Amino acid sequence: MTASAPPRPAILAVADDPVVSLAVDRDLGRRYGADHQLLAAGSADAALVALQELKRRGDRVALLLADYRMPERNGLDFLARATRIFPTARRVLLTSYGDYTTAATDALTVVDVDHYLVMPWDPAEEKLYPMVDALLEAWRASGEEIAPETKVVGHIWSAPSHAVKDFLARNRVPYRWYLVDQPEGRRLLAAAGADGSALPVVITPSGDVLVQPTEADLAAQVGFTTEPSADFYDLIIVGGGPAGLGAAVYGGSEGLRTVLVERTATGGQAGQSSRIENYLGFPDGVAGVQLMGRAERQVVKFGAEVLRTREVVALEAQGSARIVRFENGEEVTAHAVLLTLGVLYRQLPAPGVADFNGSGVYYGSALTEAASCASHDVYIVGGANSAGQAAVYLAGTASSVTMLVRAASLEEGMSAYLIEQIRAIPTITVLTRTEVAGAEGGDHLEALYIRDNATGEETKVAAHWLFVFIGAEPETDWLDGVVALDPSGFVTSGLDLLLDGRRPPGWQLDRDPYLLETSLPGVFAAGDVRAGSVKRVASAVGEGALAVTLVHQYLAKQ
Repeated sequence: MTASAPPRPAILAVADDPVVSLAVDRDLGRRYGADHQLLAAGSADAALVALQELKRRGDRVALLLADYRMPERNGLDFLARATRIFPTARRVLLTSYGDYTTAATDALTVVDVDHYLVMPWDPAEEKLYPMVDALLEAWRASGEEIAPETKVVGHIWSAPSHAVKDFLARNRVPYRWYLVDQPEGRRLLAAAGADGSALPVVITPSGDVLVQPTEADLAAQVGFTTEPSADFYDLIIVGGGPAGLGAAVYGGSEGLRTVLVERTATGGQAGQSSRIENYLGFPDGVAGVQLMGRAERQVVKFGAEVLRTREVVALEAQGSARIVRFENGEEVTAHAVLLTLGVLYRQLPAPGVADFNGSGVYYGSALTEAASCASHDVYIVGGANSAGQAAVYLAGTASSVTMLVRAASLEEGMSAYLIEQIRAIPTITVLTRTEVAGAEGGDHLEALYIRDNATGEETKVAAHWLFVFIGAEPETDWLDGVVALDPSGFVTSGLDLLLDGRRPPGWQLDRDPYLLETSLPGVFAAGDVRAGSVKRVASAVGEGALAVTLVHQYLAKQ
């Protein structure tokens, strides 16, 4: 039986002017119609609906063209929203000579535009086709190749189903989601020989069926590396967030035999961010999963290994060697170790909330659930940047977004640019001096109790979706007694280890600890897990790079 050909990548153009639409259809169809799906829409909202349908079908979108001047929603607004659905699609803004300067200025704060196409573009052979050819080639080179698709059948309120979707999405594994109570979901269950009593059911591209798989099961099926290729390395990096990825890039590129060990998914909390807007080199923002995906490709390019679903539970010193032990008893050894564990989201302590983890209550932006909560009322707890980014992202599809902030104002914990965005979105409501006092429901979240801390009054509201961003804390219990920790569990390093000029207890080297070095020589810390670090993606990447320089200094004196 011959496999059916994959769907052609789409080119979508949106313009409310019939003359412009006709010219786009005519000229694009003549050159690209045979190899691409050509789609046209008369309004931005209609085009967004079409993109959502393409996303549900698992299709790819290579190019978006949008007229700058349209009623209801202009071309830049459309491209900004479309980018959240298809982040790798190339973006073209159609504009007139008179609007070019205004459009280019507006784009600086809205969306990264790949090309401004001034109308009319006759002749197309000179002004249209070379530009489109270049953008399509760039899109193909970006890695948007056809990938085997994993199918996941589950229930919208199933915590295990959410965990599987989250693992696949954070690890950038293409998958398609099917609801168990819909015809296609039931058909897949029947084909898999499953009755749906245990969910989720995962069907791999090769046809294997996994029922309620573990992360290790999934990693093995999608081809992730889980076993080290050697027993000894120059550098072991524990944790795959921005600091770990940054260190792995520099370690690999500078000739150190490097292995990065990650428990769940590379990218850490940054990889879950819907949009990072203050990272150098991305003036229009970038999705966290996209940025971290690029970083991992760099890691692999420079020869460093990446191990997934391996949890480190112990760190030991044996002479000049540093031993890292995994949860299954296996171990790997190196000259030096870098701790880039990051931090874990702090759990909301209100009564009843823990009962709905994964079934209405989510920590972090949980982008996998954004489609499910479309046209619903969404609640967000937190007043820092991560909460604000999630509010802006979810407001694109939700009926309303209500932010519950304990502080007196957003200014106490959020960047000014993000506050301006939130205030400009009418569907976002910010309630200050408030907190969640409780939650209740059946098999999923159904209601929240919201307390006004200024008056003490509690209000019960219907709620099915709650996203929590209330800070984070390190998970370093396994390091207690191995390296020095501060009272909050963060790893102490560098000059902070010196007490009245004295080196830390047990320190036997004739030098002070290096800047990022812990109380155990040859073990370094970088990123959010390090005491005193700046909790920003850019600073974490910088610390990871600096740590590799310090590792070189350490190795040179061994």
